[in-house]
Amino acid sequence: MCPRCCLEYTNLHDQPHRKELSNDVEFAKVVLGAISATTSYGQADLTQLFRIAAHEAKKSRAQNRIYRVILIYCRSSVPPHHQWPATQKTFTFDVMYLHDKPGPDNCPQKVYDTLGDTLESISEYEGYIFESGQSVSRVLFRKMCILLSHPQQRVGQDHINFPKSLAKKSVAAEGVSTEESVSVPSSQ
Repeated sequence: MCPRCCLEYTNLHDQPHRKELSNDVEFAKVVLGAISATTSYGQADLTQLFRIAAHEAKKSRAQNRIYRVILIYCRSSVPPHHQWPATQKTFTFDVMYLHDKPGPDNCPQKVYDTLGDTLESISEYEGYIFESGQSVSRVLFRKMCILLSHPQQRVGQDHINFPKSLAKKSVAAEGVSTEESVSVPSSQ
């Protein structure tokens, strides 16, 4: 990892629990591997996270750095909320939303819409939101790699050119007409 790139990890409970800035990849693996849900919380208030991010963003700006928050959100039954002014955009905000399938106790579309609205009103640079209702490691890895792209070098999320699956590439390479080709579901 680039020595100028540092990551900080914050785990949200009643109060955020923070780990100090680091550029140690092994430390990142340990911290991310230890994330688990220990108890259920009735609400998901992101205000304190945004306060911390704004404070750290000011320090980063003084060092000519961009501060970014990547929120990994896994509550398909609780839409997040916040009390943060839309005029205060001091950091880049990205979301990886992992959810259960729709059911009587959860509302993944409502949560996704809320996260998307939050992203648009909070993020200084182009923010991305990705979602997955399945735990396919390959898909999650690809999306996380895109989230790690530099905020000033991003295109709009609607213009991202996702890699095609190998099955789709081979069909196109063989020149098979669309009437004869078999539809292959996308893993995205």
